[in-house]
Amino acid sequence: MKFAICNEQFEGWAFDRVCQYVKSVGYDGLEVAPFTLAPRITDVDKARRAELRRQADGAGVRIIGLHWLLAGTEGFYLTSPDEAVRARTAQYLVDLAAATQDFGGDLMVFGSPKQRSLLEGVTWDQAFAYATDTFRRAMPAVAAHNVSLCMEPLGPSETDFVNTAAEGARLMDAVGHPNFVLHLDVKAMSSEPTPVPAIIRQYANRTGHFHANDPNRRGPGFGDVDFKPIFKALKESGYDRWVSVEVFDYTPDPETIAEKSIEYMKRAASA
Repeated sequence: MKFAICNEQFEGWAFDRVCQYVKSVGYDGLEVAPFTLAPRITDVDKARRAELRRQADGAGVRIIGLHWLLAGTEGFYLTSPDEAVRARTAQYLVDLAAATQDFGGDLMVFGSPKQRSLLEGVTWDQAFAYATDTFRRAMPAVAAHNVSLCMEPLGPSETDFVNTAAEGARLMDAVGHPNFVLHLDVKAMSSEPTPVPAIIRQYANRTGHFHANDPNRRGPGFGDVDFKPIFKALKESGYDRWVSVEVFDYTPDPETIAEKSIEYMKRAASA
C-alpha cells in the first residue's frame, strides 16, 4: 500500500516545496487539484507540465493524478440535459487525462459535487442517463492516455447524485469501460448505514483509488474513526494501490496534518 497526500492544503506553497516536504515526512505520491495550478487545466501548457513533473521527480515523489476535476470551472456539468454541455464536459475530462499523463499520473477522481447534483426539473434516473452519456463520450480518449477515471460516491450533505458505493458501481456497469472504476472515501462511506470495512470488502475489486479522512473533514487520526479495521479490510481484500490523505479543514496547519496523518496511518496499517 502506498501513501499520497492531496496538494490543496498547501495553499501558497511553491510546488517544488510541497514535493520536497511531503517526501520528507514519508509520502511517495502527490494528488493534485487542477485549480491550484490554473483556472483550467488547459491553461497549463506542456512546458509547465514538464517542469512540475521534473520538480516532483527530483523530490522523489510521483504525481499520481488529479482530483476536484471541475472545481472552480464554468460551463461543465456531468448531469446536464443539454447535450452540448455534456459533450463539452466530456472533452474537458479528456483534457484533464492528457495533463495527468503529462504529469506521470494514471488516475483521476470525479467528485465535483457542484457539477453533478440534480438540476431543477431533472430526475435522478434522467441524471443517471446523462452522466452515463458524458462518461461514455470521454472514456475511450481518457483510456488512450493510460488514465483511469474513478467515480467518487459522496454523502448526501454534499450532493444528491451517487451517494453510495452501490450507486457508483451501478454507474460503472452502465458506462461499461474497464478504465472507469470506483473511488472510495472514508468520510463519504461514513454516511452509509453499512460499516466502512464491509463496504471496502464488497467493492475492493472494483476500486481504483482510496481517500483517507474523517467525517469531521480532517485527516485520519484527527477524529473518531478507527482506521485499524479499515486498513485490515484493504489489505485482506488485496487493495495495493494508493491511499491519499484528503482533508477539508486545514487546521492547525499543513505540516501537522501531513505528519500526524501518515504517522497514524502507518500505525493503523501495521496493527
